[in-house]
Amino acid sequence: MELQKMNGHNREDGFDGLDALAEHEEFLPHKTGVKKENHFTDFEGKTSFGMSIFNLSNAIMGSGILGLAFAMSNTGIVLFLILLISIAILSAYSIHLLLKSAGVVGIRAYEQLGNRAFGAPGKMLAAIIITIHNIGAMSSYLFIVKSELPLVIQSFLGKYENTGEWFLNGNYLIMIVSVVIILPLAMMKQLGYLGYTSGFSLSCMVFFLISVIYKKFNIPCPLDEEKHNMTPFAHYNTATNGTDDFCEAKLFTTNSQTAYTIPILAFAFVCHPEVLPIYTELRDATKKRMQAVANISILAMFVMYLITALFGYLTFYGAVESELLHTYSRVDTLDVLVLCVRLAVLVAVTLTVPVVLFPIRRALLQILFPAKPFNWLVHIVIAFCLIFVVNLLVIFVPSIRDIFGLIGATSAPSLIFILPGTFYVRIIPEDQEPFLSRPKIQAACFAALGFIFMIMSLSFIIIDWVTGESRSGGGH
Repeated sequence: MELQKMNGHNREDGFDGLDALAEHEEFLPHKTGVKKENHFTDFEGKTSFGMSIFNLSNAIMGSGILGLAFAMSNTGIVLFLILLISIAILSAYSIHLLLKSAGVVGIRAYEQLGNRAFGAPGKMLAAIIITIHNIGAMSSYLFIVKSELPLVIQSFLGKYENTGEWFLNGNYLIMIVSVVIILPLAMMKQLGYLGYTSGFSLSCMVFFLISVIYKKFNIPCPLDEEKHNMTPFAHYNTATNGTDDFCEAKLFTTNSQTAYTIPILAFAFVCHPEVLPIYTELRDATKKRMQAVANISILAMFVMYLITALFGYLTFYGAVESELLHTYSRVDTLDVLVLCVRLAVLVAVTLTVPVVLFPIRRALLQILFPAKPFNWLVHIVIAFCLIFVVNLLVIFVPSIRDIFGLIGATSAPSLIFILPGTFYVRIIPEDQEPFLSRPKIQAACFAALGFIFMIMSLSFIIIDWVTGESRSGGGH
């Protein structure tokens, strides 16, 4: 099966009898008449297979989808495809390591895996990394709302420029969106309830994808500069491709921006903090069933990423900007279809924020109240405080992209490569897999690859800061 090929392993080394026995002992109900004590990480899941796919796909799909066409313009079509396939397979393998570790010890919380592997310091480290990374992701989504929602309202009013009214102020708009939409969704008790909003969010991104394909056949290349209708907003984030050849597709290419493409693609599939919470709430949860959820989600996002990047690139070629929607604004600021696409992207990223918030709240609960039963007051207060902090970041930190770059270069490789690999090596008992067995050697090499990615990403960012060149590309 193609889905099983994607995750880089087969049934023999992925779902052996010992794992199944461990899951049976830890997760299935005890004998009739014997009451089983409920713990934070092992309550019976109620979320369907389909809803779980929607939730995980929504968690994978980040704001970086808007920068993938720009990434393709800096690598060429073939190199981009090779990199995207590699990252998708590595991400599925990483989830396999997480699920196998969780199945053997009967734990479905990322922080508790850290505790089992390295004690209290491991638990704290995992919780801090998840919190930092997901706050960065939430902030990137709200930055899109801050920059795009005023443009949508402006277009509805038929204005070519921002005239300064309060309802065209992005800072006010993100506060309103946070209170009216995000906070109520974030107060839901279980992540599974967000399956419907996640499905709607993905539908909005499918509409975005269809629009990108449609526009490919309706926009001439090169763009007619006299018809650009440029506004101050169209100049926002207008880093363009480093190649000189416009209207010509490249299969392989390198330029000054290519070095940033690999980290952008590597972080396009970050969903690992959400994997175990979704696993916890999955109905009839087994490792094999959750791996299927992950494989389908990754495959769906792989197809969406590839088509978006390909048709976005083949529309503008070397003229594509680091934020695809801004490139369309160069054609016609008041284009109705582009307006609808902006609205769809805004809905998608807004509905993704509560999904990303859940793992942060779980991490904080693991640190602050590890043995405390569910409490509505704590549940709501943590959600409110997180949304408040993210709003402050988006409003008051002007150089947030550089901060996110630093966070992304450290937290994303940790979540994808380093932690799953080291957890696997430390948690899987040696009587099941000796330290020098092939699976553990693979996991150790996988963790080492994460350190290489981290060093590469940090090096690129530091060089960029030192030279003062404009760094481009989207975040997760």
